[in-house]
Amino acid sequence: MFKKALETRSLQRLSGADKKKLRRTVKDKFPRASDADIDVILPPKVEITITKLQNRVVVYGMEGDLPMIFDIDGRGSDLHPTVYALWKVPNLLPYFTLKGGEVSRFIIGGADLMFPGIVIPSEGLPSFAAGETWAVTVPGNPAPIAVGVTTMNSTEAAKAGLRGKALKITHHYHDTLWESVEGHFVPNAGFYDDVVFADPTFSSSKGDVSVDQDNEVADKEAIDAAVATDIPSDLEATATEHGIASSDTTDQLASEMDNLKLAEPSSNDEPNVEGQTSMSTEDVDKLLDRCLLQALHTTVEDKDLPMLGSSLWSHHVLPCRRPGITLDIKKSSYKKLSKWLLSKCFNALINVKEDKHKNEVILTSVNRQHAEYTSFKPEKRVAEKNNEAAIPATNENKSPLLEIVEIYKPSSHVAPIFASVGADAAGFYTAQEASDVVFRYVEKEGLVKPTDKSLVILDPIFCDALFKGAIKKGSTYPTEIHKKDLGPTFLNRMQAHHQVIRGSESAVKKGAVKPIQILTERRQGNKKVTKVSGFETFLMDAESLASELQKKFACSTSVTELPGTAKKGHEVLIQGGVIDHLAKHLVEQYGIPKRYIEVYDKTKK
Repeated sequence: MFKKALETRSLQRLSGADKKKLRRTVKDKFPRASDADIDVILPPKVEITITKLQNRVVVYGMEGDLPMIFDIDGRGSDLHPTVYALWKVPNLLPYFTLKGGEVSRFIIGGADLMFPGIVIPSEGLPSFAAGETWAVTVPGNPAPIAVGVTTMNSTEAAKAGLRGKALKITHHYHDTLWESVEGHFVPNAGFYDDVVFADPTFSSSKGDVSVDQDNEVADKEAIDAAVATDIPSDLEATATEHGIASSDTTDQLASEMDNLKLAEPSSNDEPNVEGQTSMSTEDVDKLLDRCLLQALHTTVEDKDLPMLGSSLWSHHVLPCRRPGITLDIKKSSYKKLSKWLLSKCFNALINVKEDKHKNEVILTSVNRQHAEYTSFKPEKRVAEKNNEAAIPATNENKSPLLEIVEIYKPSSHVAPIFASVGADAAGFYTAQEASDVVFRYVEKEGLVKPTDKSLVILDPIFCDALFKGAIKKGSTYPTEIHKKDLGPTFLNRMQAHHQVIRGSESAVKKGAVKPIQILTERRQGNKKVTKVSGFETFLMDAESLASELQKKFACSTSVTELPGTAKKGHEVLIQGGVIDHLAKHLVEQYGIPKRYIEVYDKTKK
């Protein structure tokens, strides 16, 4: 971001109104910041300047002092703090901690941060979403050294085995933005020109190991850090090994560094090592192709396209591997997912396009007439075994049996009929029970027409119960009704209710059963999202459903209240086009009848 010398296009002061707006925007963007923190980085009584650079970046700072905030797109929507701001307020952002000080050389050199270079806490990886702003720190030094944006969410990172790019670095210590300040400084003695180690003062006050010990550990783990950096010419040559050009060589370097690994693998990596020791590079390549063809035959449908390459890998290719087999793209000859997919595109099996903004390959179509596709026979036995193995777990977690009963309550119109036969006019009745009541009245009053047993004569009470208020003025009231029309007409004069029973829970609600609505639509960036609402009718909790769907589909979910005062309830939003799978899940897991599920796919043209 700030590798070239900065050229100032314009410099001006912010007005009082714009200053207040900036403070509010920063407060919303960084919820961890208190009002006192905002006062530190953007003092209310100090002039704030706005500097526009040649690369459209806008920098906000105190006049004649330090830059504090920069806006990448220059529109006020993509704000990031500078390291100077983070040194004043270290807890402004959540942060990843490097495995050692030596790894900071790569970050300061302009590299992005990879997951293998991050210290994973004992409680596991913290939760985060894609596109969030995080800082980078060194063990034993509270002052952040860089700022970046997450490239995937925590669920995707876990599914990828904590491999790949964690942060796309936007600004770091010793870049041109840091150097643009006259008399630029460092926050403590741990900062050197090309590397950052633990702060001796901080370490001694916390009772940590000495700086020398920390550096020694860092030297052993630095090669493990799998961080992207500028690629030497010999690695650039290998980037086109399969005839696939790519501007991003981050993962290529990570694979090269894996070959130089000195430290012992952690316990978390042992299963992967065991799964791959007996497989050569050629075997991994063949396994990749077999899993892709299996996915194209079984789970990838044309209606799901276009599809992100990462979604194809995590949701379709990986699940097609055989039990006990670990599939790692880094162990193949391709090294990168994008290179592998592009090679399949060159073979005309699939069509893909590169999204340079997201730095990802997108699957656009599948050539189902291709020789490889038609000659491949999908492994049905494996899928059946997996399904059989999954049945016990599904049954254990399955929601209690759902029962929906349509019931009716007598209205003032039909109350005399219920009173006449001694039935409770304030109770609830099923359609059959209500029909029994009306025919008991007919039998009690002897209203069956003698000359035609299929007709019922209407006495004044019965006629009012069925037609009073329903006949237009000036029209003649009927004197008889056919038996087949008697039941439906009588039910129409009652108040419709429904009773929902799930296990020990039960609820009676007025009106007919409102179906669950599932809607899929596209958002900015051609991404699909799926919304589901109306599930409260079936005694389902929004937060529990969102949490379950997050695990089920390995994607992020959120819960919001339905808009408007008339509508009560919540809506669960799922990232991705899972409309068919979601409907199937609601039927199988919660027992929702299909007639109570409405599906709207707005992505189809």
